[in-house]
Amino acid sequence: MIGKLTHTSMSALSPAYDNKIVRKYSARTIEHKAENKAALAEELGWIFEPRQPILCLPCGLTDELGGELFHQVLPGILELPVNIIVRGRGSKKYGELFTSLTKNMKHRVAIIQDDEIHLRKMLAGSDMAIFFSDKEEEEFENALRYGVVPITPPRDTVENYNPVQEIGNSFVYENPTPWLCFASLVRALETFKFPYDWRTIERHAMESVDRRTVIQV
Repeated sequence: MIGKLTHTSMSALSPAYDNKIVRKYSARTIEHKAENKAALAEELGWIFEPRQPILCLPCGLTDELGGELFHQVLPGILELPVNIIVRGRGSKKYGELFTSLTKNMKHRVAIIQDDEIHLRKMLAGSDMAIFFSDKEEEEFENALRYGVVPITPPRDTVENYNPVQEIGNSFVYENPTPWLCFASLVRALETFKFPYDWRTIERHAMESVDRRTVIQV
């Protein structure tokens, strides 16, 4: 169930030290992230498909955090070959929407509990994360730290992926319109089909996070 917004800090965590995920990994061992994806799929009761991307929504969804844009993009997202995980927090109307989706599409849509352990498992197992505003800085940085590739509005800490130069850590849509947001998601899904390129972006995402002291938990 979607609950009220709460504050969860993961600023001290790293997948290289995270004892709550199935397989620790770093930017240099990003291939081990796949083991966490398999474990996450099993926990959610999904059939594990390595080449089926998992898209997560790591923020509480409210109107202030881009809920209307999400609502406009959702029909398109549901037509794409992607599994969806939603963090169980946000406003009531979006909670009711996601609860309905999980009942009708439980083979590919799931809600996780809004606690730190479930959040870490979600990030360790997800391929990409979608953001509908630029206000969720902590959640955004956590996604980068765990090698989850963002689809996002412009931010100071992102660089739009350039396939020619093979640089960038995210897929950026310059304006908050449903067409541009959806186009960036489709571009991410098309890039995901190329494992080497995708691993490069995941590494760039992890390496772009400010170096911080991490603790083992």
